[in-house]
Amino acid sequence: MEAMSTLQIDLDQKQYGKLLAATRPSIIKSEAENDRLLSCIEDLMRKGENNLSAEEGTLLELLVNLVHDYEQRQYPTPAIPPHQMVIYLLEQQGQEPGALLPILGTKSRVSELLSGKRSISKEQAKKLSAFFKKSVELFI
Repeated sequence: MEAMSTLQIDLDQKQYGKLLAATRPSIIKSEAENDRLLSCIEDLMRKGENNLSAEEGTLLELLVNLVHDYEQRQYPTPAIPPHQMVIYLLEQQGQEPGALLPILGTKSRVSELLSGKRSISKEQAKKLSAFFKKSVELFI
């Protein structure tokens, strides 16, 4: 919270107010409004990060958050079952199922896990997290 109040003090409130009035950001409720704010984001980004004023940078951050929130509501990412995540990560890293033997112990456990017949224990999730260098939540 302290960093936020410091940032607000550093902003030229008149300039920021003018930017807000020109952009009219609000909670996005339609695809047309999302497109409009995406266009504003693109305009700001064309200036280049190092060429933005503090006020423009703050506006850009606000717009990105509004668009992100809208797109998360409109296009939620479906939850991927943990065993499918393991399959995906193996493919992405060019690994074979045998690479999981040190984690799961036996070929039958690897096969059962990858087919979805065996769930992933907390201990296995921790080991998979370390193996793939991903968050443990992906495997729970």
